[in-house]
Amino acid sequence: MNKKAGLPAVFLVVLVDLIGFGIVLPLLPFYASQFNASPLMIGLLYSVYSFSQLLFSPIWGAWSDKIGRRPVMLLSTFGSTLSYILFAFSHTLPILFLSRMLAGVMGGNIAAAQAYVADVTTPENRAKGMGMIGAAFGIGFALGPAISSFLLLPATQERLQAIMPANIQQYLSENPFSVAGLVAAVMSLSSFLLVAFFLPESVSMMNPGDASRVKKNWVFSKGFWQSIFSKNDRTIPLLYLSMLLISIGHSSLYSSFPLFCKKVLEFKPNQVGIQFLIMGVIAIFVQGGFIRPLVKIFKERSLFVTGNILMTTGIFLIPFAHSVLSLSIFLSILAIGASLNGPTLSSLVSKKAGRDETGLAMGNLQGMAALGRVIGPSWGGWLFGLNSRAPFFATSFLVSITILIYFTQKTTEIS
Repeated sequence: MNKKAGLPAVFLVVLVDLIGFGIVLPLLPFYASQFNASPLMIGLLYSVYSFSQLLFSPIWGAWSDKIGRRPVMLLSTFGSTLSYILFAFSHTLPILFLSRMLAGVMGGNIAAAQAYVADVTTPENRAKGMGMIGAAFGIGFALGPAISSFLLLPATQERLQAIMPANIQQYLSENPFSVAGLVAAVMSLSSFLLVAFFLPESVSMMNPGDASRVKKNWVFSKGFWQSIFSKNDRTIPLLYLSMLLISIGHSSLYSSFPLFCKKVLEFKPNQVGIQFLIMGVIAIFVQGGFIRPLVKIFKERSLFVTGNILMTTGIFLIPFAHSVLSLSIFLSILAIGASLNGPTLSSLVSKKAGRDETGLAMGNLQGMAALGRVIGPSWGGWLFGLNSRAPFFATSFLVSITILIYFTQKTTEIS
C-alpha cells in the first residue's frame, strides 16, 4: 500500500479529534466558574491536562516506533471519547479535573500523527507535511469554538435536549456545557473510526524490540533527557527549549485570555469563541496554504524566527485592546507568528533526529510542549489574579527569549 495515501487520512484523524478539543477549550473557564473556581484553579484545570500529556506523550511516541502508529492512535482517540463523556457529566470540580486528566493521558495521537507524517515525507517536503498537521490544528481551533458558540445558543440547547431521554434532558437543562462535551465525544469517536478503517500503517513491523526502550523515555527518567542532550549537536536542546517557551506563551492564553475578555472587555462565552475562531482561520491559511511557498522562498530557520517575533508582539499588545477590532488585530499578529514557528520547529527537530527515532523525537517535542502547557495556564491564571495585564507582558518576555536563542547561534547551526 502506498504510504502517502495515508496523509489525507491522518489529516482527517487529527482534524476531527481537534475539533472536539476546540469545542471544550474556550468553555473551561466558564464551566469551572459554576463551581466557584478561582483564576489559579482555572489555570490548573488546563495544566492538569498538559501534565498528563507531559507524562505520556514521550511514551506514546516511543511505542509508536515500536508497535506502529495505528495502535497508538486507536487507543488515544478511544480514550479521548471516554474523557469527553466524563466532561459532559461532571457535576463537581474534581470530576471536571478528572475528565481533563484522562484526556491528557490519551493525548498521544498528535505525536504519533507527526511521526506518521515524517515517515511518509521526504526532508524537502517535511515542513509541508508538518504544516498539514498545523492546518488541522487551525481548522480544529476554528470550527471547534464556532461549534461551541452555536451549541450554547438557547434554541440549540432546546432542540438537542428534545431528542434526549427524559433523565438526560433534566441534567442538560441544568448544565448547558454538557451538550458541548457530548458533541466532542462524538467527534473523538469519529476520529477513532477513521483510524480503524482508513489509516494504513506507516511503520514496517520488524522486531518488537525491548520494552525497556519505552521505560527509558519516561519524562522524569534519565533516558528522556539523555535523548535530548546526548547528541553532539548543541542546537537540539535549544530547539526543545524554544518549544517549551513557545508553548508557555501560547498556553498562558488558555486561562488568561478568556478571563481578560470576561473581566475587562465583558465578553460572553460565544464572543470568546469567535476570537479563537479568528486565530484558527489564520492558522488554516498560513499552515495549510502558505507554508510551502514560504519555505521555498525563505529558509525554515528564517520563518521560525519571524514567527517568534510576531508571536511576541501579538501577546504584548493584547492588554492594550479596547474594542473587538483592536483585539482581533492583535490576535491576528499572534496567530500568524504561531502558525509560522510551529511547523518549522517540528520540521527542524525531525531533520535532526535519525530516521528510526522520528517518533521518539516527535514524542519528546510534544513532551516539551506539554511541559509548557503545564506551566502556561497556571502561570497565566496566577498572574491574572495579580493584575489583568501581567500575564501578557510577562509571557511576551518569555517568548522573546526564543528570538535571542536564534540570534546567538550561527545561522548554519539551525538549518
